[in-house]
Amino acid sequence: MTQTTSAADRIRTHLERVSQLRQQARSAGLERAVNEVKRLQAQRFRATYADFLQHPRYALPTRFFLDELYGVHDFERRDAQFARIAGALERLFPEAVAQLAVDLAETHALTEVLDHQLATHWLAQDASLAPAQRYTQSWRLTGEREARARQLAVVQHMGLELQRLTRMKPLRLALRMMRKPAQAAGLDALQHFLESGFDAFASLGDARPFLDTISARESTWIETLFDADAEDCSAALADELASSPSPD
Repeated sequence: MTQTTSAADRIRTHLERVSQLRQQARSAGLERAVNEVKRLQAQRFRATYADFLQHPRYALPTRFFLDELYGVHDFERRDAQFARIAGALERLFPEAVAQLAVDLAETHALTEVLDHQLATHWLAQDASLAPAQRYTQSWRLTGEREARARQLAVVQHMGLELQRLTRMKPLRLALRMMRKPAQAAGLDALQHFLESGFDAFASLGDARPFLDTISARESTWIETLFDADAEDCSAALADELASSPSPD
């Protein structure tokens, strides 16, 4: 009889992978290259969703994705907090909340694995290349088309789960009441993530048009980065980066 891996075990597995990658990046001198890749990707995201960042309904969830999933931040404290209470999440919260934490951990791990691979190729490229050209070459050397598709699918599932959870008013109230206990227990980064997600999707209404647009735009970029003529892809990416609004 096959045993199903618990949500807590999956969370810990994903976060352990992230921790290993951080250590490898530090020991291999890749940390700077990883951050350069992340900054370029965040810049592209701001350009691709510049309209959403100004939209009265879509600004909060767009910024949530940018800041909490793809931002150039040190998530080490948040990861440690998630790993520390993974079992408690599964015991004390509805299954959907535990699954949300699994989605976050998997997205985080997928992103770190891909960024680490990208950074390895980025570092091996001629530093005099234009960033868009250097990134396009690094992307194609990395490959991992299935992992890119999985990354997008998990983000979509996370968004739908966040919308569903925001409709559970007792859960939202319970989350607000956890602020001081969470701070006292050293779980403030985890609390911030959960509240940010709830606030962003509570203001959204129907999340499907928002998530469908993200899926369509990201799928187009994935196809372009893999399949378009390399020069055309680099030119399109350079134009996109040039149109990116400055970070707040």
